[in-house]
Amino acid sequence: MGAAASWTLPTFLNSTIFQMDSLAADSLTQVVNGKDGRILIVLQMGGGNDGLNTLVPYSDDAYYKARRNIAIPKEAVLKINDRFGMNPQLAELKNLYDSGDLAILNGVGYPNPNRSHFRSMEIWQTASDSDKNEHYGWLGRYFDNACTGAPSTVGVNIGSMPPQAFLGPKPIGIAMANANRYRFIESEALTGSPMMQESDSGNVAGNNSGSSIENLGGAMPPLQDGMTNMDFLQRTALDAELSSQDVQKITSKYQSSVAYPKNRLASDLQLIAQLIAGGLPTRIYYANQGGFDTHADQLGSHSRLMKEFSSALGAFVADLKQQGNFERVLIMTFSEFGRRVEENASRGTDHGVAGPMFLLGGKVKSGVHSDYPSLTDLDKGDLKHQVDFRSVYATVLENWLQTGSDVILKKSFPKLGFV
Repeated sequence: MGAAASWTLPTFLNSTIFQMDSLAADSLTQVVNGKDGRILIVLQMGGGNDGLNTLVPYSDDAYYKARRNIAIPKEAVLKINDRFGMNPQLAELKNLYDSGDLAILNGVGYPNPNRSHFRSMEIWQTASDSDKNEHYGWLGRYFDNACTGAPSTVGVNIGSMPPQAFLGPKPIGIAMANANRYRFIESEALTGSPMMQESDSGNVAGNNSGSSIENLGGAMPPLQDGMTNMDFLQRTALDAELSSQDVQKITSKYQSSVAYPKNRLASDLQLIAQLIAGGLPTRIYYANQGGFDTHADQLGSHSRLMKEFSSALGAFVADLKQQGNFERVLIMTFSEFGRRVEENASRGTDHGVAGPMFLLGGKVKSGVHSDYPSLTDLDKGDLKHQVDFRSVYATVLENWLQTGSDVILKKSFPKLGFV
């Protein structure tokens, strides 16, 4: 069609239509054959998950003295070793550990921690030092350094707003709440430009934030082949529309026989499972479970969150195994900080520092990969971190995504042995 209509097309389309057609053909081949590389799924536990009631130090009297109302009883803990075990609501996660599919990291944090939700999340998403402000996200820098020429679906966020982790020098990645509508992720390099998103009619539309396209000027990233700013945005819109069609085709073809629980996280992970089964050429998926800011009446709400977390992951892993895709998937969970050791007067916990991370996958080296922090040797009432979270990122980048970590994280960090 592009060749037949080339005499009516704008210059930019005439010069790029055949390249995009080739990309589309490659994408459709992957859809049919299910071919793709390794996949990373990042699961954010938003609000600050209480690590002490997630991985419970049941043998430590200091835990029960500090938490007289909200401690998990010893007899209920799903024991990992002679020091700690899992929350009783994490039965599916415990089964994954027992089957050799789960790695545990205790006490993950960073030096000079910040207890603000927004600042600490920014630190985790950009992989910056706590005393520095970094503009781009660590995954955005990964896309920029290792995914040149990749389609927009190389990064997929499940939800209407992209995470800062995806922000990079060049706009790439999509955010979707469901398979039928998604918005193209706008890089802050395009500040003031219309954001590419699907309108209610399904067509790509601009959401003007106040500045005209003509005023973008030097804010634009480097353009290719002499394209103008307008050309660049038109190409972005066309690529987004093309990807949207692929996404809808993929999700309509796959129906899993795995019974997912009825919660939002499970629905989001089920959508990811559909996209993986369909062969979407995506390297990074990003999902979020919120509600972990448990300042009051924590016991009931946190138990509910643990059950949703565990049951959703259990179904998701079962789905991936049924597909035959579990071996090429790594799931990494994180929260912006843990909670304080001592419960507060409202039978909840306040913002703390270090917390646990889970790594799940068919290639994961199962086991406990860092020591449980001391509950008596504290820093102003908080656990001292045992592992810098950027060591986790460095290990994922180098050992899983198979790319150098120094340029992406802007310094070198020790690698861990979980993959």
